[in-house]
Amino acid sequence: MIFDLTQPRVMAILNVTPDSFYSGSRTPDAEAVERRVREVVEEGASIIDVGGYSSRPGADPISEEEEWRRVELGVAAVRRLAPDLPVSVDTFRSGVAERALERFGPLAVNDISAGELDPRMPAVAARYEVPYIAMHMKGDPQTMQSLTDYGHGIVSEVVSYFARRVAELQEAGIRRENIILDPGFGFAKTLEQNYELLAGLHELRASGYPVLAGLSRKSMIYKALDATPAESLAGTIALGWECLRQGASILRVHDVREAVDTVRLFGHFQRNGIR
Repeated sequence: MIFDLTQPRVMAILNVTPDSFYSGSRTPDAEAVERRVREVVEEGASIIDVGGYSSRPGADPISEEEEWRRVELGVAAVRRLAPDLPVSVDTFRSGVAERALERFGPLAVNDISAGELDPRMPAVAARYEVPYIAMHMKGDPQTMQSLTDYGHGIVSEVVSYFARRVAELQEAGIRRENIILDPGFGFAKTLEQNYELLAGLHELRASGYPVLAGLSRKSMIYKALDATPAESLAGTIALGWECLRQGASILRVHDVREAVDTVRLFGHFQRNGIR
């Protein structure tokens, strides 16, 4: 495990993309990437999550070679500027993950499909013995928002899905201690379902696996507030606290300084505020 999750951590988003849903997070060239890496390191990020494929609803697909070009640019910048900082690669393609692991050494794999879009992915994560973040999603970024039917309730379905999927990941060779779960806020979920899932986050945490919460500036915030992603920082902080309260181990965010402060204050609250 290259992550120390004995206390909550802040994962900084590094989108080496021109089309991510929050325009303020886009770093499509080397200069922007380096600026972003320096910024999040200075603000206290524990992990940097590098992605080269936008997974926003309806995003256009790109080739594996183009995704790898972007990922390589991002991870190389982190390794050069912050060589001791843990890195995860946000990809559902085993080829991209494998090239990153061969080129840069130990990295976490952050897979929005939990290995279902590329069946080779679990074997790659297992072979390199690296942390594997498995996210819940239906379909793919092009189809997911039409797949929001959860007949037995979204919390129970997500928890049941992970019970099955984790067993399959372990059968593929991924060690239990390397598995991290992400409920997939915003992926194949309606506005209402996102909040139902948030309210039941503790049930996923009760499975015994660390939980990553990624809701930074997402539509569950800006649509509820009749706002935009750029106007959703306060909402992100508020919901981030709730994720911590329910046991989340990692907050995946655009705004690192604010998330670090939230984690610090939550720690003070836990130590001093509960009677």
